[in-house]
Amino acid sequence: MKLNWKYLVAFSFLLFIEALIALFVRDKIIRPFIGDVLVIVLMYTFFRGIIERSVRALPIYLFLFAVMVEITQYFRLVDRLGLRDNKLMTTILGTSFDLKDILCYFAGTVILILWEKFFEPRFNRK
Repeated sequence: MKLNWKYLVAFSFLLFIEALIALFVRDKIIRPFIGDVLVIVLMYTFFRGIIERSVRALPIYLFLFAVMVEITQYFRLVDRLGLRDNKLMTTILGTSFDLKDILCYFAGTVILILWEKFFEPRFNRK
């Protein structure tokens, strides 16, 4: 297994940004919207960093995964599993369904599709 350090550095940077947003930002734009767009990009950089070959529809798979997590919020999975008091699980799974989150995931997916089409080949040069 060969790691792609460019993507892993990007992942580390985005993880740091997401942590800052989660811990310190209490606004009506960055935390609820930008953070949700970035989470798709964060997952993408992680997978591209650890998987040697390109996965053709990775942005779509990540979008579908994020939508599935959002659906679990609609059905209050955290409460059904008795995990409401577990801060880590409520952060990972979320606690409230919002259609706007799905739109943000879609925006992140579009950004990634454009990235793969126009910029990724130059980014991945040795």
